[in-house]
Amino acid sequence: MNITIVGAGLSGLVAANELRASGHSVVVLDKGRGVGGRLATRRIGEAVFDHGAQFFTVRDPRFQQLVDAWLDRDVVRVWCHGFGAEQDGFPRYVGRDGMTSIAKHLATNIDVRTSSLVFSVLPAPQGGWITTLDTGDTHHSDAVVLTAPIPQSFGFAFTAGVEFPEDLRTIDYERTLGLLAVLDGPPAIPPPGALQNPDEIFSFIGDNHAKGVSPVPAVTFHANPAWSAAHWDTPHDEAKELLIAAASSYLGGAHITASDFKKWRFATPQRNWPDRHWASENATMVVAGDAFAGPRVEGAVLSGLSAAGAVMSANH
Repeated sequence: MNITIVGAGLSGLVAANELRASGHSVVVLDKGRGVGGRLATRRIGEAVFDHGAQFFTVRDPRFQQLVDAWLDRDVVRVWCHGFGAEQDGFPRYVGRDGMTSIAKHLATNIDVRTSSLVFSVLPAPQGGWITTLDTGDTHHSDAVVLTAPIPQSFGFAFTAGVEFPEDLRTIDYERTLGLLAVLDGPPAIPPPGALQNPDEIFSFIGDNHAKGVSPVPAVTFHANPAWSAAHWDTPHDEAKELLIAAASSYLGGAHITASDFKKWRFATPQRNWPDRHWASENATMVVAGDAFAGPRVEGAVLSGLSAAGAVMSANH
């Protein structure tokens, strides 16, 4: 089969690898400049930041098999087993060179086309689907896997004449405002270099130097969903200054020498669909992502595996 996957985040890349390994032809389209979605790593000068997903844990045996392979290939490593008093024994894994390195590994042998904004997905007269980009370029495929956030995937399905169940199409996402701060010295963040929900503003503070990602002091601050929602429409510079002021409590004697402000509109699903994917009646359109059967990295991976299985099972 020829299969088009919309979205080069974890679900899309995992599905692409499964389908390609089974002999199918796959193209992955993503509007971003790089792969990974919320597996996002970026630089400010010498500083390196994970500014989306900060780490992941493993509970599912099938996901553990994948992670073991990533460990063998030096794609991921163990950061710690919890933060502060939360030493629960579960490893917190991170990408060897930042979280994006996981996505780059998964994309190695896949036809991934970034900076490719999907305009529409419509039924082809001869069967299958025609995916059209904003450039006018088209891709004909036997099946389509949509892994964008649910509101975006719903838009494609709606114009294609595919109806989502109401409980699926109404899933919304928490928003996250973030601050990336380069420091002139070490921050006042205890080992192993992170704080979860330390106050009424921040949900996570990560010391990228202590984490082993950045060669120089660099801290990621994520505001919690309530604060982010309340300040989502605050002017950019004003919201950034509010976060800088709140971050000062965690800098110790260090000072911010450079910074950037980030907005994640689709950061975390507010609720989850109970299954690991959703498929149209003939399973030629399959929807996957971290809103299915569990959020975060593990949920996205398991959803991608499930989506690939659905396409192959229904179209032998």
